[in-house]
Amino acid sequence: MARTQERDRDESSTHVTVQRVERGDLYVRVSTIGTTGERPFVLVPGIGVSSDYFERLAPDLNRFGPVHALDLPGFAGVPHPGEALDISQFADLVGAVIDDLGLTDPIVVGHSMGTQIVTDLAARRPELSTLVLIGPVINPAERRVLTAGRRFVQAAWHEPGRVKVLALRAYLACGVHWFSQVLPKMMTYPIEDVLPRVQADTLVIRGEHDAVAPRAWVERVGELLPSSRLWEMPGAAHSVMHAHAQEVARLCVEHAEKPVHRDEGRVLHEYVDAGDGDERRDFRPTLGESLAAAGASLREGLAIARGDDAGIAEAKTDHAEAMQAAFDRAERDHDRRHDHDHDSGAEHDGDGDPGADPRSTEHDGDARQGRTERG
Repeated sequence: MARTQERDRDESSTHVTVQRVERGDLYVRVSTIGTTGERPFVLVPGIGVSSDYFERLAPDLNRFGPVHALDLPGFAGVPHPGEALDISQFADLVGAVIDDLGLTDPIVVGHSMGTQIVTDLAARRPELSTLVLIGPVINPAERRVLTAGRRFVQAAWHEPGRVKVLALRAYLACGVHWFSQVLPKMMTYPIEDVLPRVQADTLVIRGEHDAVAPRAWVERVGELLPSSRLWEMPGAAHSVMHAHAQEVARLCVEHAEKPVHRDEGRVLHEYVDAGDGDERRDFRPTLGESLAAAGASLREGLAIARGDDAGIAEAKTDHAEAMQAAFDRAERDHDRRHDHDHDSGAEHDGDGDPGADPRSTEHDGDARQGRTERG
């Protein structure tokens, strides 16, 4: 796979701006980081949750372009209409964001129910050339509420603690009434009928422990899409883009830069050199940074309740700065350990194919291939 040329993270990658895109009585809250780069990203979260689900992915994507994370009506404190919107209506609102922000061929990323929304949009907008589906739903073989609920619980067992906190906070903001109204729309949306109409090159990513998007279903998604590539992240669950943000960001950007080969979607690649997903190793927060992040989250919630977009942006910025400081500290510690190991002669050379992708073990059908490609 071609090596991606990364630029430095945008100097404003922790500075969040918030704006509204309105259509009639409805609006979408758009949280944006970054101002420069080749192509923008549009991130669409799943049912009940907020754009905060992308809090770790967004800064990594911002190395390559501006990032716009959306909060749709009914979620994250954004008011909802009297009747639940269907998937196509949510997709229309995402299209309105693209139009009003003047985004030219953005890379559109959906997670969970967000995959339905961006699939619906891409099927009706052939000018969109690049799509990313993370944990696509709903598996048609399990289109029952109780079964889907059980699958979500199974996946949640493997989620990082931070994801569980984000989910609980988001579901409280969404409320049982609105969630129960939107849920049938998600459960009955026939994504399997829409996927063949998507002309965009589509990247599909699942976590190893994602019971919501099982391997067989993701492989079927690849077969249904005219142009696709498939990846599985070891150790990850449904919210794979949180604990494995760097890996997912790399896949997204390389996907946008490299055309999909014919029949590539029939092979599920495993990201064999992924991190272990232990977020405790990715952060070294001081007590002050932990308190700052907690205080920012509280202020964000209060600002959402007031409908204060400026307050939301300020709180999100403060939270992002605290997280980035903790992440940078962990990265420096990791680099020091790596340099020490290197100086001690711990580094060794691999003996694999030097032209191969260093991350990929292929799954063909349901069988795992014996070849592991290591550079």
